[in-house]
Amino acid sequence: MQIFITGGSGYIGRSTIRALTGHGIAVTALARSERAARIVADLGATPLVGALTDTDVLHEAARGADGVIHLGVDYAEGTADIDRAAAEALLEGVGSGPYVHTGGVWVYGDTDGVVDEDAPLSPPRITAWRLENEKRVLARAAAGEHPVVVMPGLVYGRSGGLAQSFFVEPGRAAGAVPCIGDGTNHWALVHVDDIAELYVLALNAPAGSVYAGVGGQNLPLADVTRALSRAAGCPDRIEPLTVEEAVRRMGPIAEAFALDQQFSGALARRELGWTPTRRDALTELAQG
Repeated sequence: MQIFITGGSGYIGRSTIRALTGHGIAVTALARSERAARIVADLGATPLVGALTDTDVLHEAARGADGVIHLGVDYAEGTADIDRAAAEALLEGVGSGPYVHTGGVWVYGDTDGVVDEDAPLSPPRITAWRLENEKRVLARAAAGEHPVVVMPGLVYGRSGGLAQSFFVEPGRAAGAVPCIGDGTNHWALVHVDDIAELYVLALNAPAGSVYAGVGGQNLPLADVTRALSRAAGCPDRIEPLTVEEAVRRMGPIAEAFALDQQFSGALARRELGWTPTRRDALTELAQG
């Protein structure tokens, strides 16, 4: 089996290439720079020079593959349009082969306790653009194509991820880790290697499926930030921030960090046999 992947040199992409090759699957990975090409090549993938805006390159690469995993995001101006055009090129290229599209559980907004993929949608500003794109992607199942959407939770592990960038590193510099609000809101966490396994399994999912990629760890932000303070070298030194203060410091992503989200993730376990194995997020987060 030959899979084409975008975003392969990124945080989740690197683990996904490891997972694919670990299953004996050959991988071609889009690489927009020499550095990205070296990263994916070192992981065992064949680099293909190009960017998400190179829709002809995407179409041809997908046409030559048995399946596609679309992880890449271009956060330049016009993110939604770039993502939509890339998805269309990849879907048209791969035809009836599996196409796995990346979403994110943030589009559900605050949840009322533990929910699943059928919960109502209420995205914060930073992810609102995803809704229409995902709707268009999934609609193509009716035309005989094979779209699947994977929606990761807050991804951690391997000393990377958003928690590292927005909490540990600033905490290390300031001597205290920020905590948005009173810390009673929950993060739906998933280890980067576990979500990578879900991407591999999703290649065999029914067309039109949507899976919340969460590892069953719905932890209060207060506990998470305490763990992150240890990773930052300032144990238990926490700086409380209002959402407004956090937005001024971090940008609109702070609104997403402030969400209260709890997910079951049971659908992927039941339908795909996904079994997350990294279940001690606080210990790993504290180690950095």
